[in-house]
Amino acid sequence: MSELDKCMSGNMFNCIDEELTDMISKSRIMTHQYNSSSSIKEKQHILHELFGEIGSNVKVDVPFYCDYGKNIFIGNNGIINMNCTFVDCNKIEIGNNVLIASNVQIYTATHPVNAKERLVDGWKENSGQAFFRTYALPVKIEDNVWIGGGTIILPGVTIGKNSVIGAGSIVTKNIPANCVAVGNPCRVIKKLSDKKE
Repeated sequence: MSELDKCMSGNMFNCIDEELTDMISKSRIMTHQYNSSSSIKEKQHILHELFGEIGSNVKVDVPFYCDYGKNIFIGNNGIINMNCTFVDCNKIEIGNNVLIASNVQIYTATHPVNAKERLVDGWKENSGQAFFRTYALPVKIEDNVWIGGGTIILPGVTIGKNSVIGAGSIVTKNIPANCVAVGNPCRVIKKLSDKKE
C-alpha cells in the first residue's frame, strides 16, 4: 500500500514520502500562480487543474492555500472568500450553494495526542521518514451551508445541509443539518426549519 493509499484510508502515513511531497510542490506552484494572476480565464483553468472536481459558478478569492488540491471537491454555486487554507491530505467535499467566509481553515491532517505515539522512537534524520506520525480524516460540508469568517474545521467533521457556523467557531465534531452552531467547541444553539420562508 502506497503512502497516499494509507493517507486516504485514514491510516498513519509518511508525510515526507516523495509522491506526496511532489503533489504538495505542484500545488504550491499552482496556488502561487492562481494568487498572482489577474486573468479570470487563467484562474478558472488553474482551479480545474488544481482541484479534484469543481462545479459551475464557483468563486475562490485570493489568497487561497491548500496542500494537495486534488482532494478538494466542490459542487455548483460556491464562494470561498479571501485567505482560506484547506489542508486536504484527505478529501474535503463541499456541496452546492456553500458560502465560506474569509480566513476559514479546514484541516484533514492530524496526529496522535500521546507523545509516545506521535513521535517516532529512534528516528534518524536520513531515514526517509518524518519524525512524527500523521493521519488524515475527510471533511464534508453539505449543500447550502454558510461558514462564518475565521472558522476552523477539524479532521473528520461533517457539517449538515442548510446549517450555519458562526464566525470564529472551532468545529471539532459533526454538526447536524438545519441548525445554527457557534463557539469553541462549536455547538448547536438554534434549530432551523428546512423549508424556505
